[in-house]
Parts: sequence; structure tokens; C-alpha cells
Amino acid sequence: MIIKSDAPRSLGLPAPESRLRFDTEFQEVGGGPRRRLLMVDDEPAFELSSYCGTCPFLFRRLEGAKEKLSLAGVQAQLSCALQELDDGGVIDAYATLLPEGEYLPLLLSVEPRLVIPGKDGDYFSGEQVTTWGIDQFWGLPEYPHTPYYRTFETVVNTDAHLYEFVVPMVPPAWNERERVKEYVTLMGQGSVPTAVAISTLDVCEPAVGMPIDHYRHWGLAHFLLDGHHKLEAAAAAGQPVQILSLLALEESLAGAEDWARLPALRAQPRAARASGA
Repeated sequence: MIIKSDAPRSLGLPAPESRLRFDTEFQEVGGGPRRRLLMVDDEPAFELSSYCGTCPFLFRRLEGAKEKLSLAGVQAQLSCALQELDDGGVIDAYATLLPEGEYLPLLLSVEPRLVIPGKDGDYFSGEQVTTWGIDQFWGLPEYPHTPYYRTFETVVNTDAHLYEFVVPMVPPAWNERERVKEYVTLMGQGSVPTAVAISTLDVCEPAVGMPIDHYRHWGLAHFLLDGHHKLEAAAAAGQPVQILSLLALEESLAGAEDWARLPALRAQPRAARASGA
């Protein structure tokens, strides 16, 4: 469910003042782009979908994803559900971590399900393999190097499907067990806390002639800044949690006509992809 959305906003700090930034790693001189990256403190934290145009959707945790990015000054506001996007100055607070650019704020309600790569419900060894097949070099599905949460999917049209993910900055195994239990208890009493994420929307389509089910995959990935214990607790308890998503428009592999549809798509009922639809 979408709770609130807004027009795009200019947020963030110019490099090198922001802790987060997007970057492209290049090959040898004269070569093309090698990896598209989300950086934390100038270290590669996640590899993202390739610019190639026909490559599969991707988020892959790297060595730079090693700490949470919670901000002490807004923890009271985030302990419960936000009623408005600007409640308590949360967006302004997290804008101090963001790279300068245009962002679409979205306030979402999600019911997360924890997924282990290669296990039941894994997008990368499930829906993605059905469309792209396995990696031709490794002979394996893409591997994200992290557990993650699946939260929502819905039909875009007969040729496209939206998949939403919440990607923790550190694995759930790093979370403090007592804090997770506290949130489970609070959620059982009706509390709905709020997490914060920087997000990307990557629209990826395979080349003609790829394996079984050819369609565009809209990958909406929320990279978690605050709320690691909340997401794990919500998944364990089967309870909802809010996510304040700051969607980086200029760093997404999607056009303006795509991200402009997100609020309406996020308001649709959840719907799985009908294979070969």
C-alpha cells in the first residue's frame, strides 16, 4: 500500500560531502563502463544493474556495505508510523547523507518476507532465471551476496511486471536479538514503525530470443539506511512496517514516464506474474 507520494525534490549534498553516492567503475582506458555502484564513504557497497540494456536486474552486496546509517536525531519520529512525508523533518535529516540530485519521496506500507539467496522465494534463482536463464560464464543464477526482503509485486502491463525489494545494508544476522524481540512485541501491540531507504528503479528487458518468459522486469530496490531491526521483526511477526523511500531519479535505469507511474502501481493490489502472460 502507498500512503503518501510527492513531486520530485532536489535533495542531498555535493560530492564529496555526502556519505552516499552513485558511481561507475570503468575498464581500461578506452573501455566501456564495468560496474554501476552505490558507494558508502567512498567504498563500493552494492553493485547495481548494468547499463548494457539487456542485462538482468541486480543488487549485489560488496565489502563497503558494513554499517547501518541510522541518525540519532530522528529516532523518536521513526519509532511510529509517519502520517506525512515531512513528519519531524525526517527527509531533511536523511538528505544530509544523500548525493545531490532529484528524489521522489514515497511513504509505503510493506509486509516483508525474508529471503535467503538460492532458497524458496529467491527472485534471482526464480523469476529472473525464467527470463534470462543462468549466467553463461558461471553457470549459476545471479547471487546478491545478502539475504533480502521481498515486499510487493504487481502487473505493470502484459509485457512488464514490478518487483519490489528491501535490501539491508548489513545482514540480519548482525542485528541485536533483543532489539528485534522488542519490535516484535511492539508490533504485536499494534505499533507500526518507520524505516528509511535510498531507492532505485531499474527497468530491465532481455534480448530477443532469451529463454522462456520474455518481459520487462521493473526492479524497485530500497537500500535500507535505518530500520534493520524493524524489518527483521516485521518479517518474523508477519506485521506491516512503513518505509520512507527516497527514490534517486537520475541514478535509476528508468525514464520519467516509468517512475511517474510508481505511485499508481504501488496502489494496485499485489499480483504475482502469470508465467508467459
